[in-house]
Amino acid sequence: MPVNRQSLKALWTRVANPAWLCFVWFGMTAGISLLEAPVKFTAPTITREIALDVGRVVFSALNQAEVIALILLLILVRISGIARQWWMVIAPLALIVIAQSVWLLPELSERSQQIIAGIEPGPSFAHGAYAVLELAKLSLLLILGFCCMPKPQAP
Repeated sequence: MPVNRQSLKALWTRVANPAWLCFVWFGMTAGISLLEAPVKFTAPTITREIALDVGRVVFSALNQAEVIALILLLILVRISGIARQWWMVIAPLALIVIAQSVWLLPELSERSQQIIAGIEPGPSFAHGAYAVLELAKLSLLLILGFCCMPKPQAP
C-alpha cells in the first residue's frame, strides 16, 4: 500500500501534537505516585526497609523517564508552534521536574538510605513538598494535554 503525502502529513500532525505525550506521562506518573507507592506499603510480607528501597529505585527510574518526557515535550511544543501560547504551563512543569530531580529525590533517597541503615532521620518537609509538586505536575499535564487536543471538525 503506497503512502501518499497527505497521509504522512496527517500522521506528522498527530505525532507532533503534545497531547499524546502529556497523557502518557500523566498515566505513567499517576500509576506510580498515586497507586504503586501507597499500595506497596500495605503488602503484609514487605518490610518498611524493603518498601523504601524499592520505592527509591522506582522513583529514580520514573524521574529519568520524566526528564526524557520533558525534553520530548519541549521539542513537540516547539515544533507544534504553541510554545508562546503555553509557556505559562510548560515553565512550571519544567521547574517541578528540575526541583524533583536535583533537590527532592536526592533528599528523599538519602532519608530512605538512613532508615534502611537503622537510623531514624529527623522531621523533613521534603516528602510533603514532593507530593504537592507531584499533584501540581499531574494537573499541568492534564491541562496541557486537553488543551492541545485537536478540536472536532464540523461536518
